[in-house]
Amino acid sequence: MKKYLFILLLIVSISCSNKKQDKILTINNTEKPFLWEGANIYFLLTDRFNNGDVSNDLNFSRTRVGAKLRGFEGGDIKGITQKIEEGYFNNLGINAIWLTPIVEQIHGSVDEGTGLTFAYHGYWTKDWTTLDPNFGSEEALRNLVEVAHKNGIRIVLDAVINHTGPVTNLDKVWPEDWVRTGPQCDYQTYESTTACTLVKNLPDIKTESEENVEIPKHLAEKWKAEGRYDQEMKELDDFFKRTGYPRAPKYYIIKWLTDYITEFGIDGYRADTVKHMEENVWGEFKNECDYAFNQWKKNNPAKVLDSTNFYLVGEVYNYSISNGQLFDFGDKKVNYFKNGFNSLINFEFKWNAAQLNSYEALFSKYDSILQNDLKGFGVLNYISSHDDGDPFDKERKKSFESATKLLLCPGTSQVYYGDESARSLTIEGATGDATLRSNMNWDEIANRLQTKEILTHWQKLGKFRNNHLAVGAGIHKMISKQPYVFQRTYLKGDFKDAVVVGLDLSKGEKQLNIGDVFVENAVLVDAYSNTEVIVKNRMVSLNTPFSIVLLEIKN
Repeated sequence: MKKYLFILLLIVSISCSNKKQDKILTINNTEKPFLWEGANIYFLLTDRFNNGDVSNDLNFSRTRVGAKLRGFEGGDIKGITQKIEEGYFNNLGINAIWLTPIVEQIHGSVDEGTGLTFAYHGYWTKDWTTLDPNFGSEEALRNLVEVAHKNGIRIVLDAVINHTGPVTNLDKVWPEDWVRTGPQCDYQTYESTTACTLVKNLPDIKTESEENVEIPKHLAEKWKAEGRYDQEMKELDDFFKRTGYPRAPKYYIIKWLTDYITEFGIDGYRADTVKHMEENVWGEFKNECDYAFNQWKKNNPAKVLDSTNFYLVGEVYNYSISNGQLFDFGDKKVNYFKNGFNSLINFEFKWNAAQLNSYEALFSKYDSILQNDLKGFGVLNYISSHDDGDPFDKERKKSFESATKLLLCPGTSQVYYGDESARSLTIEGATGDATLRSNMNWDEIANRLQTKEILTHWQKLGKFRNNHLAVGAGIHKMISKQPYVFQRTYLKGDFKDAVVVGLDLSKGEKQLNIGDVFVENAVLVDAYSNTEVIVKNRMVSLNTPFSIVLLEIKN
């Protein structure tokens, strides 16, 4: 065995065919870099994941009872930190967590026709400059980032620039030079998607404006009552002096959001309602994010994870990977990748997962686009989310298939909280998107055997993905159609990585042609069954009770 390992450490054999790496040895001493293009991101509703501090469950006299799953349920930042410390995310192979917005929300409630609703979801901002106490304190956020980083996990917050929260009896409308309250968007053209309100009573920030505006009176009064008016105004003066921007609405909000980078060292933002704003706003936002991230690194050299740049992923509703870099409004096409974005959420993945007739059709499609049209960028794939009422598996009958397709597909994966535990998306008494946002099913994870089996499958695939850049960011190549076996290879600089995967295999005895990715006599491990094998004549033989094989070089 030692002889084999010694040989492996000395030999690196690489050949190229059609600009693809066909043979690569994966043992080397180079530290595995982090790439957002192949990351495994966990998306959660801060209020619904885990309640770590019951003392902050009630604030701002939010005592009225909302409709089913439309009020605050108690989840908070401390609850997320607790689960990091327990190892939940590491066991799931998660290397980044995206939280719904945690800034201060409107204090009142509205009835959208689906019952009394509070801002539990975080998308109804009242004050960008402070956290909502229902979600937690600045100390809690700082601790979350530090604990996450110590566990190799990055933190992505959610940026809302497009709108304020609704107007209620407790929440005033912002001044006319800040927002418009009509017309409502009809989405037929670029203008009727940007210069309008998403829905009734959701004031739209005039992001197209370059005119100087004053801080809203109600916000100034709030800051004075909280004893921080002078500090906030000084910081604004410094920001506008440094940047030279006019004191227009969008620049205020950009300043307020990038403060969370400078202060806490967050690693990325998911941008909300991207296509409802002029695309140049996002380029300006990304520039300020990069500046803030570099300032944080300069001020906190001992806390810097690595040289990875700040991440910005956009929600351009209905963007599809098949469209490459362009989004078509009908009367105008926009390239958001050239306006600050590293990646866009891919609304097409759930359809591809359902409609393409094989794993190979799915994987090769994504490989082709990501290695060509989207080279240097990424997409964020998902099977369910907080506002998609038609997910891949609404009834949670295909949880194993969901994991296999999502976590083994090229691109970045988004695990929506509860995907890994078949959390129900159909809650009796809940209407609209509320049914997608139930509390995390921790009791089922602890006590239900079927849930544990599903979670184990997600954990194995997630950790395999996290351990190998080749899975999400590498080059895909089918080795054999029947049985279905494919390879993923990644090579950049001194770092090399390769895996071989078999799917829909026979249970029990199986022999797989693994191509020429690994050298003769290489010692491999099936990460799914933890079975050790040795390469003989480009073949491996193993006996496992599973229909999936995840082959990696033995460390």
